[in-house]
Amino acid sequence: MDINQIAQMAGVSRATVSRYLNDGYVSQEKRVAIRRVIERTGYVPSRQAQTLRTGKTNVVGVIIPKINSASVSRMVAGITLVLNDAGYQVLLANTDNDAAREVEFLRLFAEKSRVDGVILIATVLTPEHREAISALGVPIVVLDQDVDLCPCVYQDDLAAARDVTRVALRSSRRPAYIGVFEEDVAVGTMRRRGFLEACAEAGANVPERAMRVAEFTVDSGYEQAEALLEDYAELDGIVCATDSIAYGALTCLREHGRRVPEDVVVTGVDDSEISQIVTPTLTTVHNHYKTSGAEAARMLVGFMTGEGSVPRKVKMGYEVVTRNSTR
Repeated sequence: MDINQIAQMAGVSRATVSRYLNDGYVSQEKRVAIRRVIERTGYVPSRQAQTLRTGKTNVVGVIIPKINSASVSRMVAGITLVLNDAGYQVLLANTDNDAAREVEFLRLFAEKSRVDGVILIATVLTPEHREAISALGVPIVVLDQDVDLCPCVYQDDLAAARDVTRVALRSSRRPAYIGVFEEDVAVGTMRRRGFLEACAEAGANVPERAMRVAEFTVDSGYEQAEALLEDYAELDGIVCATDSIAYGALTCLREHGRRVPEDVVVTGVDDSEISQIVTPTLTTVHNHYKTSGAEAARMLVGFMTGEGSVPRKVKMGYEVVTRNSTR
């Protein structure tokens, strides 16, 4: 079944069917006739033919750092909600935190007629990333990092970490910190800086042995908390860059006989669902990840369609959620 057969069965010209399929003007009588034939035959227009005719694929490439992240899944939920409503399909590319693979996908999407736009949920931006982004022939929005190279939507990581650390410091005088690698500017650098700023503001001393770097996992949080207990046994607070790290720290403290929050207070960032059911429940930062994904998608749609005034940067808000892991 092709467009010529649809035209013949509906008693209209091929050009009329083409206008109908591309939302052009068609009289109501002919529109009804074409729709009846399409519904009866189950005809679906060839995506390849549409791409050749319009130069558009109606596909957006979304590059994510990992598939099993609660924050990433919330961002993707917001992205797909907006893109689906706008008539775009999503091509999801999972990189498993492999920066080189991210660059490969950026270069793949740069090839002609692959996608109409790209959203990159970013952790690091290497020179190779910047080169690949500059070479893209379609609009791109970076999500979760503050960048100047292209439009972006990002979290207020510095202020959020500073505010949740202030909560910990209500009862902690010897705080420790478990962060992540600083190549991830948002989570690694900004959240660490927010912690240190709050400590300096409160006059809390933070020796080098009180600072640790973990991976984005519960196991790594446990390991680094255990290392802190060995090197900085007098600690009375652990501020963690993510909830996952905090879950590991909570387990470690419990197994080493440290009560939370009586002996040690613990905080995280992300407010994933588990933070509400762990024991004790976790004081953390609620970032609006789903909303940020939707904002990035709306921004991209604006650039792809050229409709209206589109902002180039959006900084998201947050809330500190105080629960039972702090006093």
